[in-house]
Amino acid sequence: MGLITGLFTFLYHLPQIYKWLLKPYYITSFLMTVAFLVVRKAPGLCEYLATQREDGNSCDFDWREVEILMFLSAIVMMKNRRAITLEQHIGNLFLFSKVANVILFFRLDIRLGILYLALCVAFVMTCKPPLYMGPEYIKYFSDTTIDEELQSDSRVTWIVEFYANWSSDCQSFAPVFADLSLKYNCAGLRFGKVDIGRYGEVSEKYRVSTSPLAKQLPSLVLFQGGRELMRRPMVDNKGRAVSWTFNEENIIREFNLNELFQKYKKLNKSRGLKEEGEHNGTQPEDGSNELNPETNNPEQLTESKKDQ
Repeated sequence: MGLITGLFTFLYHLPQIYKWLLKPYYITSFLMTVAFLVVRKAPGLCEYLATQREDGNSCDFDWREVEILMFLSAIVMMKNRRAITLEQHIGNLFLFSKVANVILFFRLDIRLGILYLALCVAFVMTCKPPLYMGPEYIKYFSDTTIDEELQSDSRVTWIVEFYANWSSDCQSFAPVFADLSLKYNCAGLRFGKVDIGRYGEVSEKYRVSTSPLAKQLPSLVLFQGGRELMRRPMVDNKGRAVSWTFNEENIIREFNLNELFQKYKKLNKSRGLKEEGEHNGTQPEDGSNELNPETNNPEQLTESKKDQ
């Protein structure tokens, strides 16, 4: 049953996967993932490789290589249990496959191991995963604008993501946060992001560590009138983040997004009715001015998007 579900999931996301394969990052990652398989199975090349098989067949995996590949599969499945997006699933597969390939190539031939490791280093330094550039209602802050925006109106609640472009977790979370902004953005509930990998002073002021060991990236903080009300993940006394899954359900529940959205929706509606009554002396039809006009403007999708 699980295999059938996985197959249908793969077929459903096949158009999206096809688009990924057109990008250099994913093409290169795929080639590096299957590198050992190609070398071990390539006719005319595999005959010259060392093997520990009893039958001496150097074009097939020996027992130790099968063991390493099975261990790789187990690690990928364990890591993917906490993955929340398809990008994270694919990213985990690429990452641990490269690690397994390094071990396999060094075991096969130290020269091939050094060559593959050098290619991995060059890949990490030159090829970055593509950033999410889809639609969103998000305000991008800098070190000079974040305080002003958060404190400009005490009636506005902000949900701010502290992230870094080099963090794979932040890149995987980007489409989830963008989708939440499309669903819940309104006049009283706004979404923002600030790159603390670029603005170190913001990281210090809001106590969000950029250290990979702290595991605080990404961090979501709820602000009201510039004052922090809550954050996820929480941080213990040692400065390490308490494990928390960044999926849409957890965020909606922990930050009470449904309640906040309905609250501000009613306030905006009553405010609009009051203003219309003051200007025209009549009551407008129900449902008018339910949301801030700027959230209904399609142009805002691109205007609020910072050029990355």
